[in-house]
Amino acid sequence: MSGISYVRGDATVPSVKGVKVIAHVCNDLGGWGKGFVPALSRRRPEPEAAYRAWHRARAGNDFGLGAAQFVQVGRDLWVANLIGRRGIRTGSKGVPVRYEAIDTARGLPTDKAVGLGASVRMPRIGCGPAGGRWDRVEPLVEARLVSRGPAVTVYDHGDRPTAARA
Repeated sequence: MSGISYVRGDATVPSVKGVKVIAHVCNDLGGWGKGFVPALSRRRPEPEAAYRAWHRARAGNDFGLGAAQFVQVGRDLWVANLIGRRGIRTGSKGVPVRYEAIDTARGLPTDKAVGLGASVRMPRIGCGPAGGRWDRVEPLVEARLVSRGPAVTVYDHGDRPTAARA
């Protein structure tokens, strides 16, 4: 049995009380425009601006696969930009998702969430344009987040299935 709650809805507007961290996966090229991020930017411009600035200054910071950036967008709301994609297109090296980078980056929101007493909200990270499979990502979320205590909710938008292994 999964310790993850699955709901239909919009992960950009988690409607629960308390402190929340919205986690999502970004690429390592500085591109922002496909998958979950357009919806996020329509509601909250700060994560995109912070991500782009982080990428521009990458020579002097930790920007790269497996890194995470936390952007406070409200009194009780944070966004975690997780670098878990190599590039933006499927090519000779397969799909852009990098499970090992998601695994590394997943631990960082856990520390932040525990420190803030926050729950973690997310779409099915790495499974949109990144080309990942939820049956590979879900165990990483279970091991890195659920096992450490934060409540984790995965949002399925539209008519996507809400079953844990869908």
